Amino acid sequence: MKPIDRFVNFLLDKPSDGRVSRQEFLELTGRGLAVGTVGSVLIACDKKPESTASAVGTTDTPSGPVPKLPATSPPATVPSDPAKPIELEQIKAKTEQQEAPTPSPLPADQRVGYAVVGLGHLTLNQILPAFGAAKKSKVVALVSGSPEKLQKVAAQYGIKKESCYSYADYDKLRDNKEVQAIYIVLPNGMHAEYTIRGAQAGKHILCEKPMANTAAECQAMIDACQKASRKLMIAYRIQYEPHHKIVREMVQKEQFGKVKSILANNGQNSDNPDHWRFKKALAGGGSLPDVGLYCINTIRYVLGEEPSEVTGYVHSTPNDPRFTEVEEQVNWLMKFPSGVQACCATSYGHHDDKNYKVLADKGWIKMDPAFPYKGLKLATSQAQGKQNQETQHEISDQDQFATEIDHFSECILDNKTPFTPGEEGLQDQKIIEAIYQSAREGRPVKLAVVEKKDAFRGPEPTA
Repeated sequence: MKPIDRFVNFLLDKPSDGRVSRQEFLELTGRGLAVGTVGSVLIACDKKPESTASAVGTTDTPSGPVPKLPATSPPATVPSDPAKPIELEQIKAKTEQQEAPTPSPLPADQRVGYAVVGLGHLTLNQILPAFGAAKKSKVVALVSGSPEKLQKVAAQYGIKKESCYSYADYDKLRDNKEVQAIYIVLPNGMHAEYTIRGAQAGKHILCEKPMANTAAECQAMIDACQKASRKLMIAYRIQYEPHHKIVREMVQKEQFGKVKSILANNGQNSDNPDHWRFKKALAGGGSLPDVGLYCINTIRYVLGEEPSEVTGYVHSTPNDPRFTEVEEQVNWLMKFPSGVQACCATSYGHHDDKNYKVLADKGWIKMDPAFPYKGLKLATSQAQGKQNQETQHEISDQDQFATEIDHFSECILDNKTPFTPGEEGLQDQKIIEAIYQSAREGRPVKLAVVEKKDAFRGPEPTA
């Protein structure tokens, strides 16, 4: 019989007090039992040595006793302001990278309520899920032309039946007190109408890009919101995203010297000629206002200045059914008063490619990819001695839609001008129209010189 088996049998045969004499213990352990094993056997046999007793007690379970420890809460500073984060005790050395502040979402009854208009790809795949990550915003109403889709999505996101509207009932949002803002996610050609009607219904407007099909429509949207004393923001998610914010800071601080040129491309191979993006009345144009706009707006954001001249070229593959109404490809050059020249391209006909590179006299900054919803990558290069040192910057993804939505909510709650107001969208539309004009006329087109930095933006977001 093994020593462990003899020891178990010995314990089971002992009197009820379960005590083992010193001589008996030494005799048994001297036969090859480890002290740790003895302790385990004592517990398994419910013959507990007195030393296992705890001042706070134990709880017996079928697997043995579990210690009962006093419940404690680590030190923390809890601000009375619900928008300020709870400050927990420091656990990392101050020389280490610290954790971000704890999330501080507003209570549900203090968040801005949104009606989302349009239940297409962008809304279902990005915008509605983003409200789950938002801290100051909530979706409380839906507007759609599809009753079946409306019913299903409302059930998925807990929207009340009485807060579901058709396009014909859109103006009834006026009477929904839970709705403070409207997020318009419709084809471009419908932006002006639904922005104006939404403002007249007394609601603040967050409108997807491009702002509208013409500069005249953009101006009408701005005027309607001003007349109704409602805020208007264009959903330029890139301007609320951390990678691009860092690029902007690098450029503004001349971290890599004077910027000389920027190369930018945003293109994709789009299909389905029946989709609204290939219908000029709904889209306003082809790849330029849809995806090329990211190049225009991001370069303006990074530089903080406005182009003074553009030259554009447009091409569409003959007999391609996708491009009977809108263009396939646009290449253009933008000149800036500082001397920077930006060479840009966009297309609906080539493999997915979304990037830009800032070329300065002491280094370069590259975003590749630059414009997707996630997975952005930032790299820089500059001379280090006799070699060029390239650095990959590790930056966590954020939900770009949640960030931009919460910025608009903050502007509503604090009565601030959005960072990307209607005037920002109007300026982009003026540039788009100048590029089209240049392509038609085969010559450069001058733009009004704007000397002020960030001339069309509101105050910089705090976060």
